Amino acid sequence: MWNIPNTLTTFRLFLIPIFLVVFYLPYSWALFAAAFIFWFASITDILDGYLARKLEQSTPFGAFLDPVADKVMVCAALVALSEHYQSMYMTIPALIIISREIVISALREWMAEQGKRDNVAVSNMGKIKTAAQMLAIIGLIWQYDAWMNYLSFGLLYIATFLTLSSMVQYLVSAWSELTKN
Repeated sequence: MWNIPNTLTTFRLFLIPIFLVVFYLPYSWALFAAAFIFWFASITDILDGYLARKLEQSTPFGAFLDPVADKVMVCAALVALSEHYQSMYMTIPALIIISREIVISALREWMAEQGKRDNVAVSNMGKIKTAAQMLAIIGLIWQYDAWMNYLSFGLLYIATFLTLSSMVQYLVSAWSELTKN
């Protein structure tokens, strides 16, 4: 159970409270450090999946924990950013992204119970959405300059659009199961 990919996933969970503490520190370097921690956690997300496949170390524990760690990490960052920016321009996309994660997690669980989990497997659109989302969050945390903030908000809105699009894609794939009598 404690192979390299699972250790990286567990480490990502460990980084979440550290990220939040650093995010709220009252120092000039805190936002850069928090962005770095979030970036590092994002890299471990890419790395654990790659290593699990490459080293053939996929486990049921890892398959369960990896998406949980991803969702908790993203949701923690979006909640902190919503509180930080205190703007509907941040809060609405954050709410859409968090809501989608809840809906799709519930849909995947339900489809697995129906024996149709493959109908809602992760798509390429989901991977692109995740990349845009992670880059947007890193930029919004760091707040290096106005240009980066505008670019980061743009990426956040692209990620939000992809979030809604992928949710529709998953719901369409599951629709026949959802509407069965």
